[in-house]
Amino acid sequence: MKFIGFIVAVVAAAASTLAQAQNISIATGGTGGVYYPLGGGMAAVLSKYVTGLQATAEVTGGSVANLQLIGTGKPYIAMTMVDAGLDAYKGQDKFTGKPVPVRTLMVMYPNRMHVVSIEGTGVTKMSDLKGKRVSTGSGGSATEVMAFRVIEAAGLDKDKDMRRERLGVAESVNALKDRKIDAFFWVGGLPTAAVTDLASTPGVKIKMIDHDNLVAAMNKKYGNLYVQDRIPKDTYRGMEADNKQATVMNLLVAHQNMDDKTAYSIVKAVFEHLDELIRVHGEAQNFKLENQKTAAAGGIPWHPGAAKYYAERGVKLN
Repeated sequence: MKFIGFIVAVVAAAASTLAQAQNISIATGGTGGVYYPLGGGMAAVLSKYVTGLQATAEVTGGSVANLQLIGTGKPYIAMTMVDAGLDAYKGQDKFTGKPVPVRTLMVMYPNRMHVVSIEGTGVTKMSDLKGKRVSTGSGGSATEVMAFRVIEAAGLDKDKDMRRERLGVAESVNALKDRKIDAFFWVGGLPTAAVTDLASTPGVKIKMIDHDNLVAAMNKKYGNLYVQDRIPKDTYRGMEADNKQATVMNLLVAHQNMDDKTAYSIVKAVFEHLDELIRVHGEAQNFKLENQKTAAAGGIPWHPGAAKYYAERGVKLN
């Protein structure tokens, strides 16, 4: 009888542990970008090293959709570009009247704006987009947010000056291969798998359109969120020179109501097991403690749980 009682106690304890286990989804992006594979790697790390946490990566439309998921209050953490995150926090642009109580967990890696075309379309500079068929990113993506700002800074009208499609990066690549569009916008890490696929396609010569000269106008209107940057010419096959472009940082964010212990544990697991994430995608090499700065977060408040971890590591956020 004592043995049976012991078994019952063990089963009850196991059931209690399962009941307390927390399931969390990581809102990422499309399968052709960097967010999704990195999110998958992060889910594996969190599930392995955070006691009682089971994480899964979820395919989404991108930053805007991810922030909307955070706004539901359901158990999500999300990847987002700073500009979309700030809009959500302030309740402006795509979040007008619907602010999201978002908090920063960590600054991840720089997101490079790609303005991509191929030889034969007649697109070699931003002004050439006038009258062309252009994808500005999937609906619900931060690519779309930033693309509109680049187009505006170039003196073009996104609705009147081009025939606009709303395609994710993988779909944009296929449409460009099939000559259904002439160019597309994509903001992501390096290298982006879908763009690598385009550049490696036989008979296709990629054209990366410079636009770093537009950063000053973008920052003047939207705040100092963007920097002039370069995509090295050896990133994608066929590039003849470095692509001079605009870059914005990526964040990992959560709802303000996430408990401090969970937020702390998530950040701790990521930084203590970076080697596993780097094996998934090289952009994880840019997950650095020295990048955790208030300016890099664009004015979105830090989650107290995350701030506690950084304080323990000697990182001053303010």
